[in-house]
Amino acid sequence: MNRFGWGVTTMIVATLVLAFCARDGGMSGRQGATDARAQADPALVVPVAGVRPDQLVDSWHEPRGGGTRAHEALDIPAPGGTPVRAAFAGTVTKIFTSTAGGLTLYIRAGDLQGYYAHLSGYVAGLREGQHVMAGETVAFVGDTGNAGQGNTHLHFALHRMRPGEGWWQGTPFNPFPLLGGAQR
Repeated sequence: MNRFGWGVTTMIVATLVLAFCARDGGMSGRQGATDARAQADPALVVPVAGVRPDQLVDSWHEPRGGGTRAHEALDIPAPGGTPVRAAFAGTVTKIFTSTAGGLTLYIRAGDLQGYYAHLSGYVAGLREGQHVMAGETVAFVGDTGNAGQGNTHLHFALHRMRPGEGWWQGTPFNPFPLLGGAQR
């Protein structure tokens, strides 16, 4: 599919998401959550050091698993060991290893949670419950989990969280616009 086709597809999906959010009052109980809420959120820090917003490629909803599922994140390629930065100020809610994500990290601030996966390691002393600042180095790009050996990148996802939801819950939404990727 060419850029025009992707642009039309993105506009259709955004319209459907906005219609859904307007119908149910939004995921967070306020008008226009998800993509509409993203317009009100401040721009995030690109979570991979040395990567500019204009270098990002929107991989949201690309087919994965042989077309059995949609990718609900943004992949940001970078050499292994490149610093991974907190995209926003928040609290580290979970650090663990999973089969799919490899070394992973979750950071939460209010109803926004970021998920960082395929890491090669964490900054020394990083711990659950620790507050981090936007732009602070928290980990390093890797190829752990199902990334594939040598396919070093950061898998970065955002979720809207409802009160009481745990780190493993939330509603995913496209981080690309919040990272400035839409401003081309």
